[in-house]
Formats: sequence, structure tokens, C-alpha cells
Amino acid sequence: MVGQNGDLQEEGKGRGMKIWISGAGYGSGRVVDESEARLPALDHGITVGDGVFETVKSVGGQAFALTRHLRRLARSAHGLGLGEIDLDLVREGVRRALEANPDTDPGRVRITVTGGPGPLGSERTGRELTVMVAVGPFPRPAPTVDVAVVPWTRNENGALSGLKTTSYAENVLALDYARRRGAGEALFANTAGNLCEGTGSNVFVVLGGRLLTPPLSAGPLAGITRELVLEWVGGEEEDVPMAALPEATEAFLTSTGRDVQPIRAVDGRELPAAPGPFTAKAMAVFAERSAADLDP
Repeated sequence: MVGQNGDLQEEGKGRGMKIWISGAGYGSGRVVDESEARLPALDHGITVGDGVFETVKSVGGQAFALTRHLRRLARSAHGLGLGEIDLDLVREGVRRALEANPDTDPGRVRITVTGGPGPLGSERTGRELTVMVAVGPFPRPAPTVDVAVVPWTRNENGALSGLKTTSYAENVLALDYARRRGAGEALFANTAGNLCEGTGSNVFVVLGGRLLTPPLSAGPLAGITRELVLEWVGGEEEDVPMAALPEATEAFLTSTGRDVQPIRAVDGRELPAAPGPFTAKAMAVFAERSAADLDP
């Protein structure tokens, strides 16, 4: 078979992503080409967004902080009522997916677990879960990022608060709002008027010489990078009123794809420093510690 660039390709051996998948007719898991991966049309993850996921970074073919990510995956599944996940099977799926995609580094490892085939409504049938692991490229983050505060709030008291679910339409809308205003990430307040999180990131701010991040009671996801920054660098978990943001002397985002990324401006207002001394220290410590231990 001749590819679009005129190079010869073996039939069935395209250059697409290889995906590991279990359930959905794939038994205990096998690797298939992305063009061959199939989900039932009535998979609950498709019809009602009934699923959870994790995004893990891979470096040199090895997943970073996988144990912490799997632990959070299990918490999200329990919170959503999906039941127990075979974490050993998922870990094996991650290994096999990374082996099948050797040219992707750094890699974005997406683990998705859905409720499996179900009815068109919200009720579940309790059938076998669908588990997928896909690996794609992870673009390197920009040196700094501008953020925009969206007009919608996170409900810190909602049933999905703190869970990493596949119901991400709210984040898609918020990120589009930010992008149309020249920003690279959106920030949410919660219903109490305090800072909550980004669409796929946690937020740290420096106020009065103190490094602060919203507590989990404020509704943010318990980010793995957030957790490691608190352990390795320090900082305090404290409610941050949105009205206090203009007083911040520096701020940064944390996430699997960003690591520690300085915030340059909030709603067009430039911060005094990006990165400032707190942020620069967090960046340096995180880079050093994460390179020394791939599964901290």
C-alpha cells in the first residue's frame, strides 16, 4: 500500500496510534490499531458520559507517578459508583500500550474506564467495564500562560466534585471561552466565590508572601502534580477569594502536561513576575525530584 507521502506501507500496519482495550468484546485486553478499536454504540461512556479517566505522562517509555494516578482512578470509579477496577490489569495495559507506541516521547497516556454497554437512559445494567489505554504525543508547555476567569462556577457540593470523570463538556466550553480571549487556560470560582481550579489544572497563588492553593473542600480535583508540589516544595491549602486575585504577586498552574507553569496574566492583567521566586523554586524542585523518581 502506498502512503500519502509516496512511501510504502505494509497492509494493516499504518502509522496510527496503537490502543490497548479490554471489555467491549476484547476480553481481558489486547492491543489494536486505533482504526480497529471499536466500542458498542450503547456504551454508557458514550450515551451518558458514565466513566472516569486519568492522563499520565510517559518519559522514555515509562509512566510517571503511575501508582498515584491508578489510586486516583480507583477513587473516581468508587465515587461514580462504577465499582472495583482491576488496577493490575490497567497497569499491564499501560505497559503494553507504551510498548506498542515506542516513538512517542514524552507521551500522553490516556486511561479511560466506562460503565460498559448500558441502556439509553441513566440507569446501569452492571455489565463489564470497558477499559482503554491510548498513547499520543504530549506537547511541551509554553514557558508561561495567560488565564481567563470564566463566568460559570464549579459546584464544590456536587456529586462529581473531586472526581475525574469523562463528563468534560463544561471544561470544553470554558477552555473555548478562554481561547477566544487569548488565554491558554480558564479558571473557575466555586459557588462560595473562592478560587477553585482550571479546566485541567490546579492553581497556586502567592499572596502576602505565602504560597497558597485551594483546599480540596473548595471543589478542585486532587491533582497529582499539585500533591507532589505540596509534598516537595510546600505551600498551604487555604480558600482564596476571587476578589484577592488582583493582589497576587505571582501564580502558577500544575498538571500532568504542564508540570509547574508560570501564569503571566489573569484576564489581561500581568502579574509582577512570571516566574517569580516561589514559582521558580517550584519549577526547579519539581524538575529535579520527578527526574530522580518516576513513581514517587
